[in-house]
Amino acid sequence: MTDDRLNTEWSILLAACSPALPEEKPSRLLPHLRQPVRWQSLFALADQHGTQPLLWQALSRLEELVPAAELHSLRQNYQANVRKALLVSRELIRIVEHLSERGLEVMPYKGPALAEMLYSDVALRQSGDIDLLIHPQDLPRIRDAVGELGYTPQYRFPAREERAYLKSGYECAFDGAAGRNFLELQWAIQPRFYAVDLEMDGLFQRAAELTVAGHPMKTPSAADLLLVLSVHAAKHVWDRLGWLCDIARLMGLPGLDWNWIGSQARDLGIVRILGVTMLAANQLLGAAIPAAAEEILQEDRGTPPLAEEIQTYIVSESEFDIESPAYFRLMMRLRERPSDRLRFLTRLAFTPGPSEWAAVRFPGPLFPLYPLVRLSRLAAKLLR
Repeated sequence: MTDDRLNTEWSILLAACSPALPEEKPSRLLPHLRQPVRWQSLFALADQHGTQPLLWQALSRLEELVPAAELHSLRQNYQANVRKALLVSRELIRIVEHLSERGLEVMPYKGPALAEMLYSDVALRQSGDIDLLIHPQDLPRIRDAVGELGYTPQYRFPAREERAYLKSGYECAFDGAAGRNFLELQWAIQPRFYAVDLEMDGLFQRAAELTVAGHPMKTPSAADLLLVLSVHAAKHVWDRLGWLCDIARLMGLPGLDWNWIGSQARDLGIVRILGVTMLAANQLLGAAIPAAAEEILQEDRGTPPLAEEIQTYIVSESEFDIESPAYFRLMMRLRERPSDRLRFLTRLAFTPGPSEWAAVRFPGPLFPLYPLVRLSRLAAKLLR
């Protein structure tokens, strides 16, 4: 996507977020900063896309081109993120250590851990909540353990529904003193109906070690993260530029085994999702695509036009309705194998969840009928 199709604010943000070295960014930014800039619109855009710290890092080297009041506002936003990042890091350490003492294995895979891996600074990634990957069989014990730290699950299911949810769902959100949804426990990367069956035990076995604020912990390997974050971004139609910033930096890490990455993408049926993500990072942020990764991009002719289409969604002002027929059609178009498209459609139609259990209360013996409730509710929604 060329700059002449973008407004000034988007051009500035993309230049600020590129994986280029900080000292190289002023030359990328100067042509855009000489244009009239709607500063508050730029800051709101950066906040919406989780990239305020990167914008601050880039513009702080060009203070003379930013009005003093606007620079002060951006500095305040950055300092607020520093405080939030420290709070999240401290709480992450407290949770991980508390669970470790009880013999419970977890892995942070976004937040401070990802910031340390990719940016070497927890303050350069916009802070939000804490995401922990867990083994599904450990959910009851971990739920009780984080309850000892003051975390309350948003939902508690009866035993039969919880067993079903562990197979069909992927996360349990908790409220804490720091706010709603502050902690999320995830035993899968996506709900089952997306038909991307990443194997959690393998993620744990290949885990990498790092330190957050001096405290050791594990996180998925860089190669696994490239796949996991690509799938996560695709689920949300890549609607936060910050996710592409992470991908761009992952792509540039030395020592990635692209043969293994390609093999895994083929096994999972996500060659197109990975290719669209890498092309978007390349075309929007200037992330270099390693020669060893080119083979992945050349495998699927449907990747380039989809990558171009996705970029228009990223830079548009409107949000993609993730419950619309258009969304589900897009999710199917993002799969290169007909068998995966069929699995997605079948699981989407017949995998019940909390909304079905709440809509109709069946006695225990009739629990197997919930797939029919799911199908009827989905059909009613599509026919509106």
